[in-house]
Amino acid sequence: SAARRGVVTDQGERLQKLLASLGLASRREAETWIRAGRVTLNGTIATLGVRVGARDEVRLDGRPIRRHAIAPRAAAFLANRSPGESLQHPDESGHESLIARMPARSGRRFVAVSPMPRIDGGLEIFSPDGEVAARLQRAARQVEIGFRVRVHGELPSERLASVLTGQLDSGERLAVLRCEAVGGEGSNRWYAIDTRGASGKLVRQLFERQGATVSRVLRNRFGALELDRTLPRGRSRALTDAELAALLPAAQSATKGVAVRAPGRPPSAPSSRGRPVRAGRRTRR
Repeated sequence: SAARRGVVTDQGERLQKLLASLGLASRREAETWIRAGRVTLNGTIATLGVRVGARDEVRLDGRPIRRHAIAPRAAAFLANRSPGESLQHPDESGHESLIARMPARSGRRFVAVSPMPRIDGGLEIFSPDGEVAARLQRAARQVEIGFRVRVHGELPSERLASVLTGQLDSGERLAVLRCEAVGGEGSNRWYAIDTRGASGKLVRQLFERQGATVSRVLRNRFGALELDRTLPRGRSRALTDAELAALLPAAQSATKGVAVRAPGRPPSAPSSRGRPVRAGRRTRR
């Protein structure tokens, strides 16, 4: 039966979180809609933070929002990005980004977790759920992260020892757990470095401080996740529940069922024609 007009439940999910989880907007964008009076709950203009129950009627610009069950989607994805390949946006030549090539059923809007600089590459993680991405971003500052760094020539032992100190230009220090030579070709040498919570940009800086000419930084490990040859460059796969749980040990990984917008597309308002807004479909002005 329809919700009673003007009656708002005091249980359920917060309205802005619900709109974001349905893929209609980010949570911040949904808050903007609510403040602008574009969202009604049971016939009354909604307020920020109000909770929505299963029987409540939500409308956006007069159009009812359907909250039917949708097929489960993976909460996060692992990709092997080629150096120079765009992760989220088309490049100057108009080539599609890695995320843009994702199947539509995987989601329409993704958030990258501690992305590598474009000139570098390797292991990338992204999620269609902003809340999952935020939790993974926090994890990125705590877990062990491994890189392979290619430099021109061989680092003298004293320079390698300086890398191990983790000293940065800012005076801060990275937590460097290991750094050792792992072979090379011609005049190039590869070094394996394990850190705690480091970004690719800072790892590059760490080597360049020692006078090294760095030509490539590849991330190959993120916590318990390790990039291997089973995932070719330019390809991605869904993280399993077990893999996600290993990255977020304090949180449950039951974060599926999120429908999202196309990457790179800003949210838009639906027209007020009275047609339902379907979860997971991009709205149009």
